[in-house]
Amino acid sequence: MPAATSRVVIVGGGPGGYEAGLVAAQLGAEVTLVDSDGVGGSAVLTDCVPSKTLIATAELMTDVEGAGELGVELASSVERVETMRRVSVDLARVNARVKQLAHDQSVDIAQRLEKEGVRVLRGRGRLDGADTVVVDTGDGEERLAADAVLLATGAAPRITAGARPDGERILTWEQVYDLTELPAHLIVVGSGVTGAEFASGYLALGVEVTLVSSRDRVLPGEDADAATVLEEVLTRRGMHLLGHSRMASVSRDADTVTVTLTDGRTVRGSHCILAVGSVPRAEGLGLESAGVDVDDRGFVTVDRVSRTTARGVYAAGDCTGVLMLASVAAMQGRIAMWHFLGDAVSPLDLKKVSSNVFTSPEIATVGWSQQAVDRGEIQADQVMLPLAGNARAKMQGVRDGFVKLFCRPGTGIIVGGVVVAPRASELIHPVSIAVAQSMTADQLAQAFTVYPSISGSVAEAARRLHRV
Repeated sequence: MPAATSRVVIVGGGPGGYEAGLVAAQLGAEVTLVDSDGVGGSAVLTDCVPSKTLIATAELMTDVEGAGELGVELASSVERVETMRRVSVDLARVNARVKQLAHDQSVDIAQRLEKEGVRVLRGRGRLDGADTVVVDTGDGEERLAADAVLLATGAAPRITAGARPDGERILTWEQVYDLTELPAHLIVVGSGVTGAEFASGYLALGVEVTLVSSRDRVLPGEDADAATVLEEVLTRRGMHLLGHSRMASVSRDADTVTVTLTDGRTVRGSHCILAVGSVPRAEGLGLESAGVDVDDRGFVTVDRVSRTTARGVYAAGDCTGVLMLASVAAMQGRIAMWHFLGDAVSPLDLKKVSSNVFTSPEIATVGWSQQAVDRGEIQADQVMLPLAGNARAKMQGVRDGFVKLFCRPGTGIIVGGVVVAPRASELIHPVSIAVAQSMTADQLAQAFTVYPSISGSVAEAARRLHRV
């Protein structure tokens, strides 16, 4: 087992990096974290924290739009012009708050690292063999000897030749927070999680939105029933969805952005967000010199304890291409340090990962999916319970959504679930616990829930899986 004075060097300050740093420091290692873009990485500075802060405003707007059904009058006068919005958004203030919260979160993480004794070195690091990291600090180079190295450099927005962002009207998901006025007509290219979240969020802010999807539906990688609900809600609220439509190019002429599709059609708007995937930040890391392999997409190859093909070199987060979630990156980083420093460790189990799409309504999932069941990868009984019959949902004016549970035939062990609802990210937790602890449907059903509550539908779905 490595000595307590083991030297750990981490390249990248995102969730995979800073969580690994905290664990390594806790276990007595001498830790240096090399950071080039700000502690917290894209998750804190340009992705999760900013986007979900923007979406928090969008959620409030959605609630306000539905306030009339609950008997709340928002107009200042009995007479009002129906064509005018009664509530508006100051995007400059929203984005100022977004960036301030991201900055504050980064500062909080940096302070925690300092408190725990982790040295944060500003600069760009690269491997020089498997046991040395060379850091370009801007004022020169510093060489760091390492007993273990963790690469956590993240990923960047994918850019195609015919769609070059200009940072003003043609934007990546990292650039949207500099907007000071609401777009007149926003075109979102890409119907995966990022594209769907921005399309849903800006639609709620009162923007005309067109979503360009190369597939037959939004969120092709998510539960089909959940995607159908979301698609119905978004189109009902006025979003234009172009399915089976692949982007060929994006161009700009003054204040007009034109998206040209491969079939020759064009879509014109005021702004365009490109959400067409991510590429690993792996160039210039010296991977070949250290014997670190990458896959055919350029992502660093790792096993379930975050080891690369080079002894003593680990990797975590989006640069590995393993389920690009901040929570997974953080767990990969912790696992790497637990493994190297000889602490108790369990390999990464993606079938216990819960995830959420922050659209309106939200879509949360955990464990085995409907697709896996349909493909015969696992046998499972299932129940889908619409929220329309839930008393609390009725009180809140919620009609769209459901709870779906999967359990093994015979044993009744819960192996997966889907929740489509407002705050589904919170409601999925009891299902996540059930999956992680191999609880049966009966055990989940017999836990008390508050009445009335939307979480009561989780217990009700579990009760419907009971077999005599």
